[in-house]
Amino acid sequence: MGDADPVKADRLLSILLLLQTRGRVPAHELAERLEVSVRTIYRDVEALSASGVPVYAERGRHGGIELLAGFRTDVTGLTADESRALFVLAAQGAHAALGLDAALAGALRKVMAALPAPHRPAAETAGRRILVDSARWNRGPQQPVDLETLQDAVFADRRLRLRYRHGGDKAPRTYTLDPYGLVSKAGVWYLVADRRAQPRLFRVDRVRSATLLDEPVRRRPGVELVDAWEALRRRVEERPGGIDVTVRVRRPFLDMFLRLQASWLAAAPEDDDGESEWVTARLSYGLLGEVRQLLVFADRLEVLAPPEARAELAAAAASVTSLYQR
Repeated sequence: MGDADPVKADRLLSILLLLQTRGRVPAHELAERLEVSVRTIYRDVEALSASGVPVYAERGRHGGIELLAGFRTDVTGLTADESRALFVLAAQGAHAALGLDAALAGALRKVMAALPAPHRPAAETAGRRILVDSARWNRGPQQPVDLETLQDAVFADRRLRLRYRHGGDKAPRTYTLDPYGLVSKAGVWYLVADRRAQPRLFRVDRVRSATLLDEPVRRRPGVELVDAWEALRRRVEERPGGIDVTVRVRRPFLDMFLRLQASWLAAAPEDDDGESEWVTARLSYGLLGEVRQLLVFADRLEVLAPPEARAELAAAAASVTSLYQR
């Protein structure tokens, strides 16, 4: 595969690895995955064959492109950047909650052994020098998360019976669900599932018990995890009735403000001269009542607008004052 065009060489290697992993693959599927024409795929197959790879194509309704039975290659096809990316992945932490620590460590050892020698030092350095901690600051103690039954349902395509406690509820409720998969966002695990053919989101740390049912999952046709998650994510982030709030923050406390309010920050703070006592910022909340969390800043922050947000904070402050005066 000594091709002068690095793009074509990478594509030939991708075809080889796909065929080795999948067996027979239709030419049109390879073309779609590699974003080229079917004619280009057939030319690439000829190039692979000319370089000594035992690959052949069968046309027709049940045809496809396939490697000769028993042929294997140990080539990984990884570039230096791809090698580094894999070893940074080991620092993400999501695999620990899934019980895949040992599996990931074993996989990385095998990848390291298969890497071209010049790429190995960079990959090892990436694993030691890059750390990704997805947990937010000041989260406090967290409910232990048991993902085992949820994983079983997701991988076995089975329905779930869930006992789940919503925020603010004293008693858990019971649901029968059709799971799409699990999502880790900002250190929090969520189950994405349909309930009565409607997408729902469940925080895993609020699950009180999960039972795997014998019934096969009943997902909506054509809907994948990424589709269901995107719809739910938009629903959370674009809730109707949202409110934009303008505040000013005392400069010494700006870093703390940005850290604690990062999820609601609508725009970068306006800091024209870098010297004034106050810095202006804009926040976006889903509900008016959420502005009460700004009380934690006391007189280090002032809400400038809208009037209803100022009134909400004034009422909350008055309630707190009354409580402690009693």
